[in-house]
Amino acid sequence: MNKIKVNLGKNSYDILICSNELNKLGACLKRLNIGKDAVIVTNPLIKKLFGGKIKKVLISKGFTVRFEITPDSEKAKSEKECVRLLNNISKFDTSRRVFIVAFGGGVVGDLAGFAASIYKRGIPYIQVPTTLLSQVDSAIGGKTAIDLSAGKNLVGAFYQPKLVFSDISFLKSLPKKELASGLAEVIKYGIITSPGLFRFIEKNYKNILARDKKSLRRIVHECSLIKAGIVEKDELDSKNLRVILNLGHTIGHAIEAASGYRKSYNHGQAVGLGILSSARISEEMGFLTKTDRCRIKNIIKNVGLPVKLKGVDLKNILSAESRDKKFIHGKNRFVLPVRIGKVVVKEGIPGHLIKKSVRDLYASKKR
Repeated sequence: MNKIKVNLGKNSYDILICSNELNKLGACLKRLNIGKDAVIVTNPLIKKLFGGKIKKVLISKGFTVRFEITPDSEKAKSEKECVRLLNNISKFDTSRRVFIVAFGGGVVGDLAGFAASIYKRGIPYIQVPTTLLSQVDSAIGGKTAIDLSAGKNLVGAFYQPKLVFSDISFLKSLPKKELASGLAEVIKYGIITSPGLFRFIEKNYKNILARDKKSLRRIVHECSLIKAGIVEKDELDSKNLRVILNLGHTIGHAIEAASGYRKSYNHGQAVGLGILSSARISEEMGFLTKTDRCRIKNIIKNVGLPVKLKGVDLKNILSAESRDKKFIHGKNRFVLPVRIGKVVVKEGIPGHLIKKSVRDLYASKKR
């Protein structure tokens, strides 16, 4: 079991990376001493596949277990679903020491973490991420949120978990589409700070897609290290350091919002398209070479992510982008790659460049 410490003073916690070691979770929670009554927030599929095992593991260590089931989609992050969850926790919490286990992907983690941050002004929670996307990205760093109709993650809080328990054996059951979705975030880390990771994916994407345990463990470990290091320097996203983690997310979130959070494009697919949009803007502004933009496009295509956009209206994407929460001082803000392993943050990108970069996503595959 590999351990990475996220050093945040009183908010510090460990990321544990392992394979087929869920049986050790109960002992880990005992050492944390965060309570004895676990509310496991998960979706129907994860409960069906792994619910019995995690319940048995926790009960064997003296924990009381209650499951709270959320929809298996972005709908879980609605205001209605959040209030329902809080009400159910309150009914279970009579004379108890309750804590939350976020057991699932990024949607479950966002909802469960946000509920933990506001229930009784904050109760402990841990992350047990079951998707590649959540293991390499969303489970780490304490960003929690729910959505509003106007946009994604507009109501949220910074609230760190007490533990992240990443068992890569969960990835065996992950559909190919969801595995590729997680790779969008892995590619993001390569572009923003690690040319070595980017090259590893370029050379080994077939092994990764085949769920080679050694390859998966490497990328989860390296991405967790990168994310932990950035979060340590800018926990509350106030120093203009953590913002680089938003590469691809400005247009990516706009695509999700414009499609009504339907299953046309999941988060990773949308982020992949957003990365392509940012790369196009960067090339147009003279920051990124065509060679590096083509490398980015090829790696996104090779891992099974879309490089062409369809079925979502351009006007709706641009409208959603204009309401993005990453605006600052009334100006848009984009993370732009300047080479593989380095990005810059630019404000006030001209509207015609944004429009062109998105329009190009609908264009021919030869670009």
